[in-house]
Amino acid sequence: MVEAEGSSVRKSIAIAGNIGVGKSTLVEFLSRTYGISPYYEPSEDNPYLPDFYDDMKRWSFHSQLYFLSNKFRIHQELDRMPGLVVLDRTIFEDAEIFATALHDMKHMDDRDWETYTNFYRSILDAIKPPDLMIYLRCSMRTLRKRIKLRGRAMEQDVPLAYLKRLEGLYEAWIRSYDLSEVLILETDNLDYIHDLVHRLDVMERIEAMLPPELGKPDCN
Repeated sequence: MVEAEGSSVRKSIAIAGNIGVGKSTLVEFLSRTYGISPYYEPSEDNPYLPDFYDDMKRWSFHSQLYFLSNKFRIHQELDRMPGLVVLDRTIFEDAEIFATALHDMKHMDDRDWETYTNFYRSILDAIKPPDLMIYLRCSMRTLRKRIKLRGRAMEQDVPLAYLKRLEGLYEAWIRSYDLSEVLILETDNLDYIHDLVHRLDVMERIEAMLPPELGKPDCN
Protein backbone atom coordinates (compact mmCIF):
# COMPACT_ATOMS: atom_id res chain seq x y z
CA MET A 1 0.00 0.00 0.00
CA VAL A 2 1.14 3.54 -0.73
CA GLU A 3 1.66 5.83 2.23
CA ALA A 4 -0.67 8.78 2.79
CA GLU A 5 0.16 12.19 1.38
CA GLY A 6 2.97 13.90 3.23
CA SER A 7 4.76 10.68 4.10
CA SER A 8 8.54 10.63 3.91
CA VAL A 9 8.40 7.22 2.22
CA ARG A 10 9.20 7.40 -1.48
CA LYS A 11 6.84 5.70 -3.92
CA SER A 12 7.34 5.71 -7.67
CA ILE A 13 5.57 5.00 -10.94
CA ALA A 14 7.77 4.12 -13.92
CA ILE A 15 6.63 4.46 -17.54
CA ALA A 16 8.21 1.98 -19.97
CA GLY A 17 7.88 1.39 -23.69
CA ASN A 18 9.46 1.66 -27.12
CA ILE A 19 10.69 4.85 -28.80
CA GLY A 20 7.73 7.10 -29.59
CA VAL A 21 5.08 5.06 -27.75
CA GLY A 22 3.99 8.00 -25.59
CA LYS A 23 5.93 7.72 -22.33
CA SER A 24 6.58 11.45 -21.89
CA THR A 25 2.95 12.28 -22.63
CA LEU A 26 1.78 9.94 -19.87
CA VAL A 27 4.38 11.32 -17.45
CA GLU A 28 3.13 14.84 -18.15
CA PHE A 29 -0.49 13.74 -17.73
CA LEU A 30 0.14 12.03 -14.39
CA SER A 31 2.23 14.93 -13.15
CA ARG A 32 -0.42 17.48 -14.11
CA THR A 33 -3.40 15.41 -12.95
CA TYR A 34 -2.05 14.35 -9.57
CA GLY A 35 0.55 17.02 -8.86
CA ILE A 36 3.40 14.51 -8.58
CA SER A 37 7.05 15.10 -9.45
CA PRO A 38 8.12 14.06 -12.99
CA TYR A 39 11.57 12.76 -13.93
CA TYR A 40 12.45 12.57 -17.61
CA GLU A 41 15.00 10.57 -19.55
CA PRO A 42 18.07 12.78 -20.25
CA SER A 43 18.07 12.06 -24.00
CA GLU A 44 18.56 15.64 -25.10
CA ASP A 45 21.60 16.00 -22.81
CA ASN A 46 23.48 12.98 -24.18
CA PRO A 47 26.50 14.46 -26.03
CA TYR A 48 27.13 11.15 -27.81
CA LEU A 49 23.68 10.74 -29.33
CA PRO A 50 24.20 12.56 -32.67
CA ASP A 51 27.44 10.61 -33.22
CA PHE A 52 25.71 7.39 -32.20
CA TYR A 53 23.02 7.75 -34.86
CA ASP A 54 25.75 8.39 -37.45
CA ASP A 55 27.95 5.47 -36.38
CA MET A 56 26.31 3.05 -33.93
CA LYS A 57 29.26 0.66 -33.72
CA ARG A 58 31.79 3.31 -32.79
CA TRP A 59 29.65 5.22 -30.29
CA SER A 60 27.22 2.67 -28.81
CA PHE A 61 29.26 1.96 -25.67
CA HIS A 62 29.83 5.66 -24.96
CA SER A 63 26.19 6.55 -25.49
CA GLN A 64 24.80 3.68 -23.46
CA LEU A 65 27.23 4.23 -20.62
CA TYR A 66 26.15 7.86 -20.49
CA PHE A 67 22.50 6.85 -20.26
CA LEU A 68 23.25 4.22 -17.61
CA SER A 69 25.28 6.52 -15.37
CA ASN A 70 22.78 9.35 -15.65
CA LYS A 71 19.82 7.06 -15.03
CA PHE A 72 21.64 5.74 -11.95
CA ARG A 73 21.92 9.31 -10.70
CA ILE A 74 18.21 9.87 -11.30
CA HIS A 75 17.27 6.68 -9.46
CA GLN A 76 19.45 7.76 -6.54
CA GLU A 77 17.63 11.10 -6.47
CA LEU A 78 14.29 9.30 -6.55
CA ASP A 79 15.26 7.12 -3.61
CA ARG A 80 15.79 10.28 -1.55
CA MET A 81 12.54 11.93 -2.64
CA PRO A 82 9.52 11.81 -0.31
CA GLY A 83 6.03 11.16 -1.62
CA LEU A 84 5.13 9.95 -5.09
CA VAL A 85 7.17 10.47 -8.27
CA VAL A 86 6.82 9.36 -11.90
CA LEU A 87 9.74 8.36 -14.13
CA ASP A 88 10.01 8.45 -17.92
CA ARG A 89 11.85 5.23 -18.90
CA THR A 90 13.78 3.12 -16.41
CA ILE A 91 17.34 1.97 -16.01
CA PHE A 92 16.12 -1.57 -16.72
CA GLU A 93 15.22 -0.57 -20.27
CA ASP A 94 18.61 1.01 -20.86
CA ALA A 95 20.32 -2.30 -20.22
CA GLU A 96 17.73 -4.99 -20.99
CA ILE A 97 16.52 -3.40 -24.22
CA PHE A 98 18.81 -0.83 -25.81
CA ALA A 99 22.26 -2.01 -24.78
CA THR A 100 21.22 -5.63 -25.36
CA ALA A 101 20.00 -4.77 -28.86
CA LEU A 102 23.27 -3.07 -29.71
CA HIS A 103 25.30 -6.02 -28.45
CA ASP A 104 23.09 -8.49 -30.36
CA MET A 105 23.60 -6.39 -33.51
CA LYS A 106 27.39 -6.46 -33.02
CA HIS A 107 27.46 -2.70 -32.46
CA MET A 108 28.91 -3.25 -28.99
CA ASP A 109 31.75 -5.73 -28.70
CA ASP A 110 32.01 -8.37 -25.98
CA ARG A 111 34.62 -6.48 -23.96
CA ASP A 112 32.51 -3.33 -23.77
CA TRP A 113 29.40 -5.41 -23.11
CA GLU A 114 31.02 -7.12 -20.13
CA THR A 115 32.10 -3.77 -18.68
CA TYR A 116 28.62 -2.37 -19.20
CA THR A 117 26.74 -5.32 -17.69
CA ASN A 118 29.02 -5.49 -14.65
CA PHE A 119 28.28 -1.82 -13.97
CA TYR A 120 24.54 -2.44 -14.49
CA ARG A 121 24.46 -5.36 -12.04
CA SER A 122 26.21 -3.26 -9.42
CA ILE A 123 23.65 -0.51 -9.90
CA LEU A 124 20.73 -2.91 -9.43
CA ASP A 125 22.05 -3.76 -5.97
CA ALA A 126 22.06 -0.07 -5.06
CA ILE A 127 18.61 1.14 -6.18
CA LYS A 128 14.99 0.46 -5.32
CA PRO A 129 12.68 -0.73 -8.12
CA PRO A 130 9.51 1.25 -8.87
CA ASP A 131 6.30 0.45 -7.02
CA LEU A 132 4.33 0.37 -10.26
CA MET A 133 5.62 -0.26 -13.79
CA ILE A 134 3.29 1.02 -16.53
CA TYR A 135 4.16 -0.56 -19.86
CA LEU A 136 2.86 1.16 -23.00
CA ARG A 137 2.30 -0.93 -26.10
CA CYS A 138 1.21 -0.07 -29.64
CA SER A 139 1.54 -1.38 -33.19
CA MET A 140 4.61 -0.65 -35.26
CA ARG A 141 2.49 1.42 -37.66
CA THR A 142 1.30 3.65 -34.82
CA LEU A 143 4.80 3.87 -33.40
CA ARG A 144 6.31 5.10 -36.64
CA LYS A 145 3.50 7.62 -37.09
CA ARG A 146 4.11 9.04 -33.62
CA ILE A 147 7.86 9.26 -34.18
CA LYS A 148 7.25 11.19 -37.39
CA LEU A 149 4.71 13.52 -35.77
CA ARG A 150 6.87 14.48 -32.83
CA GLY A 151 9.63 15.45 -35.25
CA ARG A 152 12.84 14.71 -33.38
CA ALA A 153 15.44 14.94 -36.12
CA MET A 154 17.70 12.18 -34.80
CA GLU A 155 14.80 9.69 -34.71
CA GLN A 156 13.47 10.21 -38.22
CA ASP A 157 15.90 7.80 -39.86
CA VAL A 158 15.80 5.05 -37.21
CA PRO A 159 15.53 1.81 -39.24
CA LEU A 160 12.31 -0.16 -39.05
CA ALA A 161 14.31 -3.32 -38.32
CA TYR A 162 15.83 -1.63 -35.26
CA LEU A 163 12.42 -0.60 -33.92
CA LYS A 164 11.14 -4.15 -34.42
CA ARG A 165 14.15 -5.54 -32.60
CA LEU A 166 13.48 -3.21 -29.68
CA GLU A 167 9.84 -4.25 -29.68
CA GLY A 168 10.78 -7.93 -29.42
CA LEU A 169 13.16 -7.24 -26.54
CA TYR A 170 10.56 -5.12 -24.78
CA GLU A 171 7.94 -7.86 -25.00
CA ALA A 172 10.36 -10.49 -23.69
CA TRP A 173 11.47 -8.19 -20.87
CA ILE A 174 7.99 -7.22 -19.65
CA ARG A 175 6.89 -10.87 -19.63
CA SER A 176 9.71 -11.74 -17.23
CA TYR A 177 9.71 -8.52 -15.17
CA ASP A 178 8.71 -9.28 -11.57
CA LEU A 179 10.21 -6.52 -9.43
CA SER A 180 6.93 -4.63 -9.00
CA GLU A 181 3.29 -4.44 -10.01
CA VAL A 182 2.81 -4.10 -13.78
CA LEU A 183 0.03 -2.29 -15.66
CA ILE A 184 -0.03 -2.75 -19.45
CA LEU A 185 -1.82 -0.11 -21.53
CA GLU A 186 -2.64 -0.74 -25.18
CA THR A 187 -2.25 2.73 -26.69
CA ASP A 188 -3.10 2.42 -30.40
CA ASN A 189 -6.59 3.81 -29.87
CA LEU A 190 -6.14 5.25 -26.38
CA ASP A 191 -6.71 9.02 -26.05
CA TYR A 192 -6.76 9.89 -22.36
CA ILE A 193 -5.84 13.51 -23.15
CA HIS A 194 -9.03 14.37 -25.09
CA ASP A 195 -11.45 11.51 -24.35
CA LEU A 196 -13.01 11.64 -20.88
CA VAL A 197 -13.99 7.95 -20.89
CA HIS A 198 -10.44 6.91 -21.76
CA ARG A 199 -9.04 9.32 -19.17
CA LEU A 200 -11.23 8.00 -16.37
CA ASP A 201 -10.40 4.41 -17.32
CA VAL A 202 -6.63 5.04 -17.19
CA MET A 203 -6.92 6.89 -13.89
CA GLU A 204 -9.08 4.17 -12.36
CA ARG A 205 -6.64 1.45 -13.35
CA ILE A 206 -3.66 3.34 -11.93
CA GLU A 207 -5.48 4.34 -8.75
CA ALA A 208 -6.44 0.71 -8.17
CA MET A 209 -2.74 -0.07 -7.76
CA LEU A 210 -1.65 3.13 -6.00
CA PRO A 211 -4.90 4.45 -4.47
CA PRO A 212 -4.19 6.51 -1.32
CA GLU A 213 -1.52 8.78 -2.76
CA LEU A 214 -3.30 9.77 -5.94
CA GLY A 215 -6.60 11.12 -4.66
CA LYS A 216 -9.56 12.01 -6.90
CA PRO A 217 -8.88 15.06 -9.08
CA ASP A 218 -11.58 16.92 -10.95
CA CYS A 219 -11.65 15.53 -14.51
CA ASN A 220 -14.21 17.90 -16.03
